[in-house]
Amino acid sequence: MKLKNYTLFVIPILLTWTACISPPEDFPTVPEIEFNSMEFVQTTGADSLILTITFRDSEGDLGLNARDIFPPFNELNYLTDDNGNFITYSDRPEDAPDFNNRDWVIFPLINNVEIPDTLWVSQNPDHYNIFVDFFIKRGGTYTEFDWSDPPYYTTFDGRFPRMLEEERARSIEGQIRYSMLSLGWNSIFRTDTVRLEIQIQDRALNRSNVVTSPDFTLSQIER
Repeated sequence: MKLKNYTLFVIPILLTWTACISPPEDFPTVPEIEFNSMEFVQTTGADSLILTITFRDSEGDLGLNARDIFPPFNELNYLTDDNGNFITYSDRPEDAPDFNNRDWVIFPLINNVEIPDTLWVSQNPDHYNIFVDFFIKRGGTYTEFDWSDPPYYTTFDGRFPRMLEEERARSIEGQIRYSMLSLGWNSIFRTDTVRLEIQIQDRALNRSNVVTSPDFTLSQIER
């Protein structure tokens, strides 16, 4: 399936998670993860690239809910000039990027007030709690496929919901099954050899170890 003008529809979502409460007491403060599996599922709509990892954490402070949008979990940072004014597209400096839907926001709502302009923003990585990087292997060398570059201006980082609603620290372990939906997997990667690097983060902003998937092609992991 080819996508006209390289349009890519991306919907990173968490499908399922399972957890065991109060496992052994020697669990780490910084979350630990292990790679489990990869699957590729084609449908009549968007296709799914699904990764599964196992995790363990001593406090259980994993996951972000819809209400977790205030610092440090805000989605965007609004760039300002030397005088503290928001940088608008009509008055942008020479080093500002051209308009795209990642670096610029039209009529944003800031502190419940709509700003009637287009503002320069940067993405806040702490808005997310699962991070996925893609690498293509060619000639024995891995090169990162950076989704934030043109023409995509997107990311497959995402958020999974809170494992425990209460704030009381409790050890936890389980699995995260994370599905990334796109109309463009086949048209972009075709028969390429790909691997992923995955990391998660708790609400104290502790990042886990990075785990790497085995090399795969889409056809090898198709379900």
